[in-house]
Amino acid sequence: MIQDPNTLCRRAVEYLEEYRNSQGHLRIDGVGRSVSDVWKPPPNSVFRLNFDAAVFGEAKRTGFGAIIRNDKGAVMAAMSAGGPPVSSSNEAELLACRKAVEFATDAGFSELVIEGDNSNVLKALSSSLADRSLLGNVADDVRQLAYGLRWVKFSCIRRGGNRVAHALAQHARNISEDVFWLEDSPPLALNALYQDSLLL
Repeated sequence: MIQDPNTLCRRAVEYLEEYRNSQGHLRIDGVGRSVSDVWKPPPNSVFRLNFDAAVFGEAKRTGFGAIIRNDKGAVMAAMSAGGPPVSSSNEAELLACRKAVEFATDAGFSELVIEGDNSNVLKALSSSLADRSLLGNVADDVRQLAYGLRWVKFSCIRRGGNRVAHALAQHARNISEDVFWLEDSPPLALNALYQDSLLL
């Protein structure tokens, strides 16, 4: 099957960017699992919002996943949603974060640790400097939403600690409408939730 050279080039750039981003996640800190590989409960009275994105190049769309858990690890809310085609994994992650923060604020959460596994995106969101990149307007949107919260902290975690959000983002491949769960564990992410609970 012959494919358009522009499509192949764009996909090659996306794969290269994803590879480069993953290299920062491969550092091993001592023996056993690194702390940043494990989902941890947030401080008391604060909620942890994990988000992730999946790029479905062949379907020309993305998937967004988000889960909010309390200090006991209980699921407070979760989301699996479809998104538009993107030009990079950074764009997908920023859009996923924006969708996740909108979801959290709509659900009434105002004190959040916002956590994802893309270090470039989390650095951009944590910075107080103006973002002049092509994706700066999306990063600014996320920061504006975050300013409306009572308390917020951006945090980066490795993929191993973001399994539930990843499963929810992957699930978006199979849905035609956004799916939300409130105070209920998403059945499709039960295995990932169980794996996290073993480490608490």
